[in-house]
Amino acid sequence: MDVVTVKEEVVARGRRGHDRAPSPYPRTARVNQVLREVVADALERLSDIDDRLRLITVTSVDTTPDLSRATVYLSSLSDDAAAALTDERVSLQRQIGRQVRLKRTPLLEFVADPAVAHGFQVEEILRRLQVSSASDDAGSDDADDDTTAGPAGDDGR
Repeated sequence: MDVVTVKEEVVARGRRGHDRAPSPYPRTARVNQVLREVVADALERLSDIDDRLRLITVTSVDTTPDLSRATVYLSSLSDDAAAALTDERVSLQRQIGRQVRLKRTPLLEFVADPAVAHGFQVEEILRRLQVSSASDDAGSDDADDDTTAGPAGDDGR
């Protein structure tokens, strides 16, 4: 009697029963990455036309689980840039609709990335600590020089 070993594979099935490989991370994370790339490319092209959009970097995108809304986080967001993005929002959504295959194009919302502001605060704290430690070291070096010299007029003879 022959024994046949069958190797089992874990395969996810799509809605229509087609086999597909299991995804390495959730769908929203993949959509976030694609939207970040599309919006960043579109903003780069728009910055050639509209000076208010220069020096804006898309740091990340966060979509709702139903993919109806997407929050686009930007490195900096001035009032002029916010106005320009409001004017160009429909154009950006149209480009997403053309480049990304989704059932619905998410409604875009633009906000300044709080992580960038937090990073600036941390850098400022570190700078203050460095300046205060440098001034403390300079003050303690002067004090050390006075104590090692000995009493005035004593040259050690």
